[in-house]
Amino acid sequence: MAEVKIRPAQPEEVEEFWEIAYSNPDPEWAKYNGPYFHNVLPSKEEFVNVIAYRNWIHNKNHLVITFDDKIVGSVGAGFEDGDLERWLDMGIIVYRDDLWDEHIGTQALKLFIDYLFGIYDLPHIGLTTWSGNPRMMHVAEKVGMKQEACVRKVRYYNDKYYDSVKYGILHDEWDNLNE
Repeated sequence: MAEVKIRPAQPEEVEEFWEIAYSNPDPEWAKYNGPYFHNVLPSKEEFVNVIAYRNWIHNKNHLVITFDDKIVGSVGAGFEDGDLERWLDMGIIVYRDDLWDEHIGTQALKLFIDYLFGIYDLPHIGLTTWSGNPRMMHVAEKVGMKQEACVRKVRYYNDKYYDSVKYGILHDEWDNLNE
C-alpha cells in the first residue's frame, strides 16, 4: 500500500515539482485554491530559478506531499500576524485531481498539523478556505478542526459570492484526538 508523506522539496526535483503543479495552464486544483485572487501560474523558468528557492527549498513552512514516493501536492503555512508569529494559518493542495478521492489530503493534513505543533510552540493552528471548496471544508472537519468563523459572501468567483470559512484546532484538542 502506498504511503502519504510530507517532506522538504529537494533542489534536484524542482522541475518535476513544476511539471506536476504548474505545467497544465488550467489545472483543476486552481479552481479551488483561492481562484478569486486570480493568481497567475508561474512559468517553468520563473519557478525553477526563483520561486522554488524563495518559497520551497530550505523553507520549513512549505513541504511537498508524496504518495508512493512521488510528489502529488504541497502543504504550506504562514503567519497571519507577520513577525509576531503567534497566529499560524495553513493550507494544502493535492495537484493530481485523479488522486482526490484517495484520502491523501486527509493524511497529509494530519501529518502537517503534527509537524507544525512539533516545531512551533503555539496553542492554535488555523486553516482558511471558502465555501466553493467543499472538499477542503470536509477534510478540515474530518481531521478534527472546528469551524471558527464564516465571513459571508466575501469571495467573488464566476459571477457569484461565496463565504470565507476559517477552521482551527487547539494544541490540546489535537493531542486529545491523537492519544
